[in-house]
Amino acid sequence: MKSLTRRRFIHTSSLLAGATLLPQFKSAPNLLRLGGPIFLKSDDPVELAKEHRRLGYSAAYVPAVKVGETAKIQAIRKAFAEQNVIIAEVGAWVNMLDADAEKRKKNMAYVTERLALAEEIGALTCIDIAGSYNPKHWDGPDARNLTKEYFDATVENCRKVIDAVKPKTAKFALEMMGWSLPNDADSCLKFIKAIDRPAFAAHVDIANIINSPERFYQNTALINDTFKKLGKWIVSCHAKDVVGKDVHFAETMPGRGGMDYATYLRNVTALPREVPLMLEHLRTPEEYDEARLYVMKVAKDTGIPLA
Repeated sequence: MKSLTRRRFIHTSSLLAGATLLPQFKSAPNLLRLGGPIFLKSDDPVELAKEHRRLGYSAAYVPAVKVGETAKIQAIRKAFAEQNVIIAEVGAWVNMLDADAEKRKKNMAYVTERLALAEEIGALTCIDIAGSYNPKHWDGPDARNLTKEYFDATVENCRKVIDAVKPKTAKFALEMMGWSLPNDADSCLKFIKAIDRPAFAAHVDIANIINSPERFYQNTALINDTFKKLGKWIVSCHAKDVVGKDVHFAETMPGRGGMDYATYLRNVTALPREVPLMLEHLRTPEEYDEARLYVMKVAKDTGIPLA
């Protein structure tokens, strides 16, 4: 306990020295809870939790389990808690705005079930995108994805999901996207206000909203502004990066793009609560190792200890 206290003191002192970067910084910062997918082929909650710890992760995506599998859910909760690994997210990656009425109904039922799982397993949040009117790709761009019709339909969908589950601890959040709403902090705030449910929260993926030269080259300001506006609602963050490619921007792993990761990590750990930072969208253990070690190095160089 004494060493942990000293560790946090050093951590706090180093961040206070750069507090001018973070106008919302008011209290002792949190440790960084990094997480990501693992590749261990096991269904044993104890082994899965230990594998997260072996990799230096203190946050996890939900393991394979379904609502109603009470014994398995309890085993997962116990094993992960014993390793100090939080269940960060339950993904619900389907189109809540599918043009096909039957598919849309099925998708809404799935999202509702995933939020219920998040509540049952003690996850911080269930995440989906708002959806898309694109006729071919469930998450593709479409001019209608920026309209009032899209906004209003999404507000209704989010209310339905939350009201069906009535979660007491888990939150429901929409991932910000470059080609559809919410596409920045301001539009996310509009959703928070319009949905008007305590169980609706904010999810941050800065890489997703770097969709212009201004945002790419001024991403430090974008990061600070996003966290300043959304701070008290943020429950989870994703760790990716962005690189300029021809006339567009391409997603890449942390460290291979132009994002200011020191500022990103400072903001994540200055939030009012512990918020996980989750790696995603990579293909192999080796790629995740590279991304994981890069984030850990930036954290160390910035004076931010891992949880």
